[in-house]
Amino acid sequence: MEAWHSIARQTELKQEISLFRFSRREIILHCYFAKIKLSVTAVFSVRINDDSKGSQVSIYFSEGVNQELTVVLNQLWSLDTNRLKPGTDYTIALQGKAGYVAKGSNQARDNARAPLFSYVNENKLKSIKTYSLFMSLLDNYEPSTGVSETETTEELMENQLFLNAVLETELMKCAHGYLVSKGQSPSDQLQFKKQLYDIWFKLYHRDRSGGEDSCGFEHVFVGETKYGKEIIGFHNWVQFYLQEKQGQVDYKGYKAQEEKSTPDEDDHILNLQFSWKGFVKPVGSSFIGVSPEFEVALFTIIFLRSTEKVTTVKVKVDEYLLEVVVCRHGRAIGTSYPKLLSSNNRDL
Repeated sequence: MEAWHSIARQTELKQEISLFRFSRREIILHCYFAKIKLSVTAVFSVRINDDSKGSQVSIYFSEGVNQELTVVLNQLWSLDTNRLKPGTDYTIALQGKAGYVAKGSNQARDNARAPLFSYVNENKLKSIKTYSLFMSLLDNYEPSTGVSETETTEELMENQLFLNAVLETELMKCAHGYLVSKGQSPSDQLQFKKQLYDIWFKLYHRDRSGGEDSCGFEHVFVGETKYGKEIIGFHNWVQFYLQEKQGQVDYKGYKAQEEKSTPDEDDHILNLQFSWKGFVKPVGSSFIGVSPEFEVALFTIIFLRSTEKVTTVKVKVDEYLLEVVVCRHGRAIGTSYPKLLSSNNRDL
């Protein structure tokens, strides 16, 4: 739990704190290092510029941002040592902006002739324990809702091995400590593992006409098809890359609001349009390059910190202002995904 408690550490700053600018969207404070204390729980984004007069710190407050979760998720971000580096470990090609697709339609203009992923260092993926075990889970599910899942002994063991690996990471230890401090999770690791299993891997009925046909992990990370008409879920970049490599996924272009700027190819979050198994997802979203443990931890925290059927929180993680949406399915995750709002102060 030491990692979580370190979030509450305070930064020594100089006495002079002046209000620089106030607007509807943000407050910027300029602070100079010296001997007063400012809790980092007030920080959304910090920029430091050295000059002859000292170090200047700009602290940005964005309207509607959840302060506590912003701090927690930035700590997890800093602990995500298994996050891949854009331009080094992988390369994406954004290409054109995707067009409008009416609900229920599976016709989409392809504004991206090349795949989204130009390169991924698969050797690195396979060498990292959590990624390797994560990838072993991706072929364990029947994608069609209404068709009962059949779990083999080997598949059940793969679920356990993946959770064991995730729980060994400093990132998940930090998330666990935070959840314990909030009374949302048991301190015992085995009990916490069972809680994670029930949230992510316990089967449930998504289509009431059939048997137990879905679970949180399948929906979010693998993807499903509903009524043989549409894609649901499918919010993971590793699965996207592997399916694209196999010719199952066709990237159609990035999504952004009208008259807003293009996302960058080094962004770690992307809103996009694609087809899979003959169906089109008009608007999807996914983290890019982050580790499986980061996503499991992030979505678990938001799931457990709310009892609402649908929870939407705005947070500032690293340079990204985003919304995170988590929907409940009883005591399990029904769906969860990020939605990029802006990056490097660029509205999208």
